[in-house]
Amino acid sequence: MTKTTIAALPDPSGFSPDPLTEILRSGARNLIQQAVEAELAALLNAHAGDTTEDGRARLVRHGHLPEREVMTGIGPVAVKVPRVRDRGGEAEKIRFTSSILPPYLRKAKSIEELLP
Repeated sequence: MTKTTIAALPDPSGFSPDPLTEILRSGARNLIQQAVEAELAALLNAHAGDTTEDGRARLVRHGHLPEREVMTGIGPVAVKVPRVRDRGGEAEKIRFTSSILPPYLRKAKSIEELLP
């Protein structure tokens, strides 16, 4: 009788090492990144003429927010949202908020509908 007491530990990412799933996740990550970058480009183009008092552009890219995972139908997908810095004075600050990735989104809407 070969009874074993060794327990198999799951993969830390939560999924099996399936190459197809990894390709799908990387493709989803790239598509999300391109869509968010397009949103940012539209915002920067809309405010391209705005300058500060010393002649510099009012809105500039300012790195990325910390990477976070969004749970999708193919598993967790790591995403990065770019930051925008508003160099304007005391006027109302312009903020970049992606309509695709709102600030506190952790699950895709399709996942939220599945899990009550």
